[in-house]
Amino acid sequence: MAISTIQEVVFGEDLPTFIPDTSLAIASQFAKLVGWGGPRFTDHEGARKEGLPGAMVPGILNQGYLVAMIHHWAPDAEIKAIDTVFRAPVIADEKHTISGVVTDVNEEDGQVEIDLTVANEKGETRVFGTATVQLPLG
Repeated sequence: MAISTIQEVVFGEDLPTFIPDTSLAIASQFAKLVGWGGPRFTDHEGARKEGLPGAMVPGILNQGYLVAMIHHWAPDAEIKAIDTVFRAPVIADEKHTISGVVTDVNEEDGQVEIDLTVANEKGETRVFGTATVQLPLG
């Protein structure tokens, strides 16, 4: 069920898990659109020659996926801030999941804090962060 107002948010609530498209085709297309057409984002073998385990999903695309996950949970939410830490590369063509948990609810001003995590199939955290979200008061 989608969240519409701040009154529907429960402290400690897990947001629905989001599965981003981390395919090389999408990562490569996105990287080229933003002017990052190098092999680290477009070619697994070329990325390995640069010392990486494979082509990466660009960080700003990962942030976009975090925002998309929040909007699936609360379509009318306004993202006020999103802060991310990139612990390790998100490798293209590997399955990743995005999860979130509500860590603060301020019903007076309609703001919610959400801790976010991007993890690979091994359960290793690749990206984590926090979002501040504004929701309608009701």
